[in-house]
Amino acid sequence: MWTVIYIAPTARVADMIKSKLTEEGFLVKCRPINMSKQQFEILVPSGELEEVQEVLNLILHP
Repeated sequence: MWTVIYIAPTARVADMIKSKLTEEGFLVKCRPINMSKQQFEILVPSGELEEVQEVLNLILHP
């Protein structure tokens, strides 16, 4: 089961987050949720949620 961990405000931000999480070894999906605002959901398997949240926090707040 996939869980949304972040809503990126742009495709560029979504791609950056997906790339960094993938480099850390996580499975990641991105999907558009509002094309008029260009928002994207970042999804990960629910079993990896806690680990991904720690890494995501380091990505967003270095």
